[in-house]
Amino acid sequence: MTPRGRCIAAILLAVSTAALIGFAALLVGAKPMSLEAAIRAVLAPNQGVDGIIVWTLRMPRSIAAFLAGAALAVAGLLLQIITRNPLAAPDLTGVSAGAVLLIVFTFVAFPAVSSVFYPFIGMSGGLLAVALTIWAARSGRGPALHLALSGITVSLFLNALTAYILIRGAPQSPSMLFWLSGGFQGRSWPQVSYMLPWVAIGIGAALACHRVIGLLSLGDEAAAGMGLNAARWKLALLLCAAGLVAWVTPIAGPIAFIGLTVPHLVRLLRPVDAATAILLNASTGGALLLTADALARSVAAPREIPVSIFTALIGGPVFLYLVQRRQSLPGRGTV
Repeated sequence: MTPRGRCIAAILLAVSTAALIGFAALLVGAKPMSLEAAIRAVLAPNQGVDGIIVWTLRMPRSIAAFLAGAALAVAGLLLQIITRNPLAAPDLTGVSAGAVLLIVFTFVAFPAVSSVFYPFIGMSGGLLAVALTIWAARSGRGPALHLALSGITVSLFLNALTAYILIRGAPQSPSMLFWLSGGFQGRSWPQVSYMLPWVAIGIGAALACHRVIGLLSLGDEAAAGMGLNAARWKLALLLCAAGLVAWVTPIAGPIAFIGLTVPHLVRLLRPVDAATAILLNASTGGALLLTADALARSVAAPREIPVSIFTALIGGPVFLYLVQRRQSLPGRGTV
């Protein structure tokens, strides 16, 4: 099999695995469901309690988890290429911390504001945070390192403000605490319809720029030698990555390890070009987060466990293993 054929097969395998896991996730939850009942519910969405549970709760939740995983993985890939830092992750830019801070502040200071507006509030906070990170990093001589340090500093500062707001004035809200832990409990079609176009636009924009991403992966000097304005394109890709994370965080909460680990897993498959790498990251990230969500609602059913616990349990050991493999870390010419 050719390298390109191998990558296409890996993409199809990841999507097929996600579909199987998504269907298996229909069977588990507060109300266990048999395989026969799940099939009937899928085929007859308006008949019986099982049909309502599957079509209004479990199916959109699984789709939301897949979309969030795809967005976070692609964002992680872009950030690792932009910064030339194998440990870069979506929260490097502070976008997750910014989204969380503004949503928590709205929840505490303006409780009358409907949660319908939280995604737009979170997006505003995320973009303000990435703007602050770019502003703080503007005068550094080493752009990648300075951006990383600025992002970490902004994230720590915003997380401290969030903790202060929660300690000082937040009413006890199990839903808010669960969201801060990361999860998809209660997510339905409105959240999916909100996420889908923005995730599609973000990943589509990355695919449209795949040639630029491939050149940037060779290094700034090589990209400049081919006539590429590296600084301008890095800013554009940074905003693309920040947008992907900012539109996902209000729905899923802060989720760790997907954007950090999945790009390293994909590099083991040696994608033939940047476009293939983007598609592999999207499908693998979606499948991994979907798996974590299925475990989160089934291990202790009928209770739910925050999905970030499972992404850490899955992604942490995998990443520690990959760190020991030099070839898994991005070098010159790799995406």
